[in-house]
Amino acid sequence: MKIMLAPMEGVVDHLMRDMLTHVGGFDQCVTEFVRVVDQKLPNKTFYKLCPELHNGGKTPNGVPVRVQLLGQHPQWLAENAHTAVDLGSPGVDLNFGCPAKTVNKSKGGAVLLKETQALYDIVKAVRDAVPASQPVSAKIRLGFEDKSLAVENAIAITEAGASELVVHARTKTEGYKPPAYWDWIAKIKQNTDIPLVANGEIWNEEDGKRCQEQSACTNLMVGRGALAMPNLARCIRDGEPPMAWEDVAALLIRYSGYEIYGDKGKYYPNRIKQWCGYLKRQYPEAELLFNDIRRLSKSQEIVDVLARQASH
Repeated sequence: MKIMLAPMEGVVDHLMRDMLTHVGGFDQCVTEFVRVVDQKLPNKTFYKLCPELHNGGKTPNGVPVRVQLLGQHPQWLAENAHTAVDLGSPGVDLNFGCPAKTVNKSKGGAVLLKETQALYDIVKAVRDAVPASQPVSAKIRLGFEDKSLAVENAIAITEAGASELVVHARTKTEGYKPPAYWDWIAKIKQNTDIPLVANGEIWNEEDGKRCQEQSACTNLMVGRGALAMPNLARCIRDGEPPMAWEDVAALLIRYSGYEIYGDKGKYYPNRIKQWCGYLKRQYPEAELLFNDIRRLSKSQEIVDVLARQASH
Protein backbone atom coordinates (compact mmCIF):
# COMPACT_ATOMS: atom_id res chain seq x y z
CA MET A 1 0.00 0.00 0.00
CA LYS A 2 1.19 3.49 -0.90
CA ILE A 3 -0.42 6.50 0.79
CA MET A 4 0.09 9.92 -0.78
CA LEU A 5 -0.60 13.39 0.59
CA ALA A 6 -2.76 15.32 -1.87
CA PRO A 7 -1.82 18.70 -3.32
CA MET A 8 -4.25 21.33 -2.02
CA GLU A 9 -3.85 24.83 -3.42
CA GLY A 10 -3.35 27.39 -0.66
CA VAL A 11 -3.47 24.75 2.08
CA VAL A 12 -0.82 22.03 1.75
CA ASP A 13 2.36 24.03 1.34
CA HIS A 14 5.87 22.97 2.36
CA LEU A 15 5.16 23.74 6.02
CA MET A 16 2.06 21.55 6.09
CA ARG A 17 3.89 18.80 4.21
CA ASP A 18 6.61 18.94 6.86
CA MET A 19 4.03 18.76 9.68
CA LEU A 20 2.03 15.86 8.27
CA THR A 21 5.00 13.77 7.12
CA HIS A 22 6.48 14.29 10.59
CA VAL A 23 3.36 12.64 12.02
CA GLY A 24 4.04 9.83 9.55
CA GLY A 25 2.42 7.25 7.33
CA PHE A 26 2.95 9.01 4.00
CA ASP A 27 5.05 7.62 1.17
CA GLN A 28 4.89 10.60 -1.16
CA CYS A 29 3.70 14.21 -1.46
CA VAL A 30 2.74 16.33 -4.45
CA THR A 31 3.15 20.12 -4.50
CA GLU A 32 0.55 22.79 -5.11
CA PHE A 33 0.45 23.32 -8.87
CA VAL A 34 3.01 25.37 -10.75
CA ARG A 35 0.96 27.35 -13.30
CA VAL A 36 2.45 27.09 -16.79
CA VAL A 37 1.12 29.45 -19.47
CA ASP A 38 3.44 30.32 -22.36
CA GLN A 39 6.98 30.44 -21.08
CA LYS A 40 9.78 28.53 -19.44
CA LEU A 41 9.58 29.52 -15.78
CA PRO A 42 12.63 30.62 -13.76
CA ASN A 43 14.10 28.24 -11.22
CA LYS A 44 12.94 30.45 -8.35
CA THR A 45 9.30 29.65 -9.18
CA PHE A 46 9.93 25.97 -8.54
CA TYR A 47 11.94 26.59 -5.39
CA LYS A 48 9.19 28.84 -4.01
CA LEU A 49 6.47 26.18 -4.28
CA CYS A 50 8.81 23.29 -3.56
CA PRO A 51 11.61 24.32 -1.18
CA GLU A 52 12.22 20.60 -0.73
CA LEU A 53 14.18 20.77 -4.00
CA HIS A 54 17.00 22.16 -1.84
CA ASN A 55 16.83 18.90 0.13
CA GLY A 56 17.02 16.37 -2.69
CA GLY A 57 13.30 16.61 -3.42
CA LYS A 58 12.32 15.33 0.03
CA THR A 59 10.67 16.72 3.15
CA PRO A 60 12.87 17.04 6.27
CA ASN A 61 11.41 13.66 7.23
CA GLY A 62 12.64 12.04 4.01
CA VAL A 63 9.35 11.77 2.12
CA PRO A 64 9.68 12.44 -1.66
CA VAL A 65 7.86 15.52 -3.00
CA ARG A 66 6.90 15.59 -6.67
CA VAL A 67 6.37 18.92 -8.47
CA GLN A 68 2.93 19.31 -10.05
CA LEU A 69 2.36 21.33 -13.22
CA LEU A 70 -0.90 22.79 -14.53
CA GLY A 71 -1.45 24.20 -18.00
CA GLN A 72 -2.72 23.48 -21.50
CA HIS A 73 0.23 23.83 -23.89
CA PRO A 74 2.13 20.53 -24.32
CA GLN A 75 5.47 22.04 -25.30
CA TRP A 76 5.61 24.60 -22.47
CA LEU A 77 4.56 21.94 -19.97
CA ALA A 78 7.27 19.66 -21.35
CA GLU A 79 9.99 22.30 -21.01
CA ASN A 80 8.98 23.13 -17.44
CA ALA A 81 8.72 19.45 -16.55
CA HIS A 82 12.32 19.06 -17.69
CA THR A 83 13.32 21.98 -15.44
CA ALA A 84 11.49 20.48 -12.43
CA VAL A 85 13.31 17.18 -12.78
CA ASP A 86 16.65 18.91 -13.40
CA LEU A 87 16.19 20.78 -10.12
CA GLY A 88 15.66 17.51 -8.25
CA SER A 89 11.96 16.71 -8.36
CA PRO A 90 11.48 12.91 -8.25
CA GLY A 91 9.37 12.92 -11.41
CA VAL A 92 6.56 15.30 -12.33
CA ASP A 93 2.79 15.30 -11.86
CA LEU A 94 0.19 16.81 -14.21
CA ASN A 95 -2.96 18.43 -12.87
CA PHE A 96 -6.13 17.57 -14.81
CA GLY A 97 -8.39 17.76 -11.79
CA CYS A 98 -8.41 21.31 -10.39
CA PRO A 99 -12.04 22.52 -10.29
CA ALA A 100 -11.29 26.23 -9.73
CA LYS A 101 -13.21 28.50 -12.13
CA THR A 102 -10.26 30.83 -12.69
CA VAL A 103 -8.07 27.89 -13.70
CA ASN A 104 -10.71 26.25 -15.89
CA LYS A 105 -11.46 29.52 -17.71
CA SER A 106 -7.88 29.59 -18.93
CA LYS A 107 -8.07 25.97 -20.07
CA GLY A 108 -6.24 24.41 -17.16
CA GLY A 109 -7.18 21.69 -14.70
CA ALA A 110 -10.45 19.79 -14.96
CA VAL A 111 -11.73 21.52 -18.10
CA LEU A 112 -9.19 19.48 -20.09
CA LEU A 113 -11.20 16.37 -19.20
CA LYS A 114 -13.52 17.41 -22.02
CA GLU A 115 -10.67 16.98 -24.51
CA THR A 116 -9.24 13.46 -24.52
CA GLN A 117 -6.77 14.25 -27.31
CA ALA A 118 -5.42 17.23 -25.35
CA LEU A 119 -4.74 14.96 -22.37
CA TYR A 120 -2.84 12.56 -24.60
CA ASP A 121 -0.81 15.34 -26.26
CA ILE A 122 0.21 16.89 -22.93
CA VAL A 123 1.21 13.63 -21.26
CA LYS A 124 3.08 12.46 -24.38
CA ALA A 125 5.05 15.71 -24.65
CA VAL A 126 5.99 15.65 -20.97
CA ARG A 127 6.87 11.97 -21.06
CA ASP A 128 9.19 12.56 -24.03
CA ALA A 129 10.85 15.51 -22.26
CA VAL A 130 11.54 13.76 -18.95
CA PRO A 131 14.21 11.07 -18.57
CA ALA A 132 12.77 7.56 -18.74
CA SER A 133 14.00 6.89 -15.20
CA GLN A 134 11.73 9.62 -13.81
CA PRO A 135 7.99 8.98 -13.39
CA VAL A 136 5.33 11.14 -15.02
CA SER A 137 2.04 10.92 -13.13
CA ALA A 138 -1.31 12.58 -13.68
CA LYS A 139 -4.30 13.44 -11.53
CA ILE A 140 -7.81 13.49 -12.98
CA ARG A 141 -11.42 13.65 -11.90
CA LEU A 142 -14.04 11.33 -13.39
CA GLY A 143 -15.04 14.06 -15.82
CA PHE A 144 -16.10 17.68 -16.10
CA GLU A 145 -19.91 17.66 -16.11
CA ASP A 146 -20.43 13.89 -16.36
CA LYS A 147 -18.48 10.63 -16.32
CA SER A 148 -18.89 9.68 -19.98
CA LEU A 149 -15.18 10.14 -20.81
CA ALA A 150 -13.72 8.74 -17.58
CA VAL A 151 -12.44 5.48 -19.04
CA GLU A 152 -11.48 7.00 -22.40
CA ASN A 153 -9.43 9.73 -20.70
CA ALA A 154 -7.63 7.20 -18.52
CA ILE A 155 -6.81 5.06 -21.56
CA ALA A 156 -5.41 8.12 -23.39
CA ILE A 157 -3.21 9.05 -20.44
CA THR A 158 -1.99 5.45 -20.22
CA GLU A 159 -1.21 5.23 -23.94
CA ALA A 160 0.67 8.54 -23.78
CA GLY A 161 3.12 6.90 -21.38
CA ALA A 162 2.13 8.05 -17.89
CA SER A 163 3.63 6.05 -15.04
CA GLU A 164 0.76 6.46 -12.57
CA LEU A 165 -2.77 7.89 -12.46
CA VAL A 166 -4.50 9.41 -9.42
CA VAL A 167 -8.28 9.45 -9.76
CA HIS A 168 -10.42 11.80 -7.66
CA ALA A 169 -13.68 9.88 -7.78
CA ARG A 170 -15.97 12.82 -8.60
CA THR A 171 -16.56 15.12 -11.56
CA LYS A 172 -15.69 18.79 -11.57
CA THR A 173 -19.40 19.61 -11.27
CA GLU A 174 -19.72 17.34 -8.21
CA GLY A 175 -16.89 19.28 -6.56
CA TYR A 176 -16.27 17.99 -3.05
CA LYS A 177 -19.84 16.95 -2.24
CA PRO A 178 -20.21 13.39 -0.93
CA PRO A 179 -20.31 10.70 -2.02
CA ALA A 180 -17.19 9.83 -3.98
CA TYR A 181 -17.83 7.26 -6.69
CA TRP A 182 -15.01 4.85 -5.92
CA ASP A 183 -16.54 2.09 -8.04
CA TRP A 184 -15.69 4.15 -11.14
CA ILE A 185 -12.01 3.69 -10.36
CA ALA A 186 -12.59 -0.05 -10.56
CA LYS A 187 -14.13 0.49 -14.03
CA ILE A 188 -11.01 2.37 -15.09
CA LYS A 189 -8.84 -0.42 -13.71
CA GLN A 190 -10.71 -2.97 -15.82
CA ASN A 191 -9.80 -1.04 -18.97
CA THR A 192 -6.21 0.07 -18.30
CA ASP A 193 -3.04 -1.39 -16.85
CA ILE A 194 -1.67 1.86 -15.43
CA PRO A 195 -0.98 1.87 -11.66
CA LEU A 196 -3.90 3.67 -10.02
CA VAL A 197 -4.27 5.73 -6.84
CA ALA A 198 -7.76 6.29 -5.40
CA ASN A 199 -8.70 9.70 -4.00
CA GLY A 200 -11.79 11.38 -2.59
CA GLU A 201 -13.88 11.36 0.61
CA ILE A 202 -11.42 9.38 2.75
CA TRP A 203 -11.83 10.70 6.30
CA ASN A 204 -10.96 7.70 8.50
CA GLU A 205 -9.64 4.15 8.50
CA GLU A 206 -13.04 2.70 7.59
CA ASP A 207 -13.35 5.02 4.59
CA GLY A 208 -9.89 3.97 3.47
CA LYS A 209 -10.77 0.28 3.60
CA ARG A 210 -14.11 0.80 1.82
CA CYS A 211 -12.40 2.88 -0.84
CA GLN A 212 -9.86 0.13 -1.44
CA GLU A 213 -12.62 -2.48 -1.73
CA GLN A 214 -14.89 -0.49 -4.05
CA SER A 215 -12.11 0.91 -6.22
CA ALA A 216 -10.17 -2.39 -6.39
CA CYS A 217 -7.19 -0.10 -5.76
CA THR A 218 -4.62 -0.56 -3.00
CA ASN A 219 -2.94 2.84 -3.21
CA LEU A 220 -4.63 5.92 -1.75
CA MET A 221 -4.27 9.69 -1.78
CA VAL A 222 -5.72 11.72 1.11
CA GLY A 223 -6.06 15.48 1.44
CA ARG A 224 -8.78 17.10 3.53
CA GLY A 225 -9.00 13.93 5.64
CA ALA A 226 -5.36 14.32 6.71
CA LEU A 227 -6.01 17.91 7.77
CA ALA A 228 -9.02 16.77 9.81
CA MET A 229 -7.10 13.86 11.38
CA PRO A 230 -3.33 14.42 11.18
CA ASN A 231 -2.43 10.74 11.69
CA LEU A 232 -4.98 9.49 9.13
CA ALA A 233 -2.30 7.78 7.03
CA ARG A 234 -1.13 5.77 10.05
CA CYS A 235 -4.74 4.96 10.99
CA ILE A 236 -5.29 3.46 7.53
CA ARG A 237 -1.91 1.75 7.28
CA ASP A 238 -1.47 0.48 10.85
CA GLY A 239 -4.92 0.62 12.44
CA GLU A 240 -3.66 3.33 14.80
CA PRO A 241 -6.38 5.17 16.78
CA PRO A 242 -7.04 8.83 15.88
CA MET A 243 -4.57 11.25 17.41
CA ALA A 244 -5.61 12.55 20.84
CA TRP A 245 -6.64 16.21 20.98
CA GLU A 246 -3.78 17.21 23.29
CA ASP A 247 -1.35 15.85 20.69
CA VAL A 248 -3.17 17.75 17.95
CA ALA A 249 -2.92 20.95 20.02
CA ALA A 250 0.83 20.34 20.46
CA LEU A 251 1.10 19.86 16.69
CA LEU A 252 -0.68 23.18 16.14
CA ILE A 253 1.85 24.90 18.41
CA ARG A 254 4.72 23.34 16.43
CA TYR A 255 3.08 24.49 13.21
CA SER A 256 2.73 27.95 14.72
CA GLY A 257 6.47 28.19 15.17
CA TYR A 258 7.03 27.34 11.51
CA GLU A 259 4.40 29.78 10.28
CA ILE A 260 5.24 32.77 12.48
CA TYR A 261 8.98 32.64 11.87
CA GLY A 262 8.74 31.41 8.28
CA ASP A 263 8.18 33.33 5.07
CA LYS A 264 4.39 33.43 5.51
CA GLY A 265 4.21 34.75 9.07
CA LYS A 266 1.75 37.52 8.27
CA TYR A 267 -0.77 34.92 7.12
CA TYR A 268 -0.49 32.83 10.28
CA PRO A 269 -3.79 33.85 11.98
CA ASN A 270 -5.77 32.96 8.86
CA ARG A 271 -3.87 29.73 8.27
CA ILE A 272 -4.39 28.40 11.80
CA LYS A 273 -8.10 29.27 11.64
CA GLN A 274 -8.30 27.48 8.28
CA TRP A 275 -6.76 24.33 9.78
CA CYS A 276 -9.21 24.51 12.69
CA GLY A 277 -11.99 24.47 10.11
CA TYR A 278 -10.84 21.04 8.95
CA LEU A 279 -10.14 19.72 12.47
CA LYS A 280 -13.70 20.53 13.57
CA ARG A 281 -14.88 17.54 11.55
CA GLN A 282 -13.10 15.10 13.87
CA TYR A 283 -12.51 17.03 17.09
CA PRO A 284 -15.21 18.92 19.04
CA GLU A 285 -12.37 20.70 20.84
CA ALA A 286 -11.39 22.35 17.55
CA GLU A 287 -14.77 24.09 17.46
CA LEU A 288 -14.08 25.57 20.90
CA LEU A 289 -10.58 26.56 19.84
CA PHE A 290 -11.88 28.25 16.71
CA ASN A 291 -14.41 30.20 18.75
CA ASP A 292 -11.63 31.33 21.09
CA ILE A 293 -9.31 32.55 18.32
CA ARG A 294 -11.61 33.66 15.51
CA ARG A 295 -11.48 37.34 16.55
CA LEU A 296 -7.76 37.31 17.36
CA SER A 297 -5.36 38.83 14.85
CA LYS A 298 -2.06 38.70 16.74
CA SER A 299 0.02 35.54 16.51
CA GLN A 300 1.14 35.49 20.15
CA GLU A 301 -2.44 35.73 21.39
CA ILE A 302 -3.37 32.69 19.32
CA VAL A 303 -0.35 30.71 20.52
CA ASP A 304 -1.26 31.50 24.14
CA VAL A 305 -4.72 30.01 23.57
CA LEU A 306 -3.16 26.94 21.94
CA ALA A 307 -0.80 26.48 24.88
CA ARG A 308 -3.74 26.45 27.28
CA GLN A 309 -5.49 23.86 25.09
CA ALA A 310 -2.41 21.64 25.00
CA SER A 311 -1.95 21.80 28.79
CA HIS A 312 -5.54 20.68 29.28
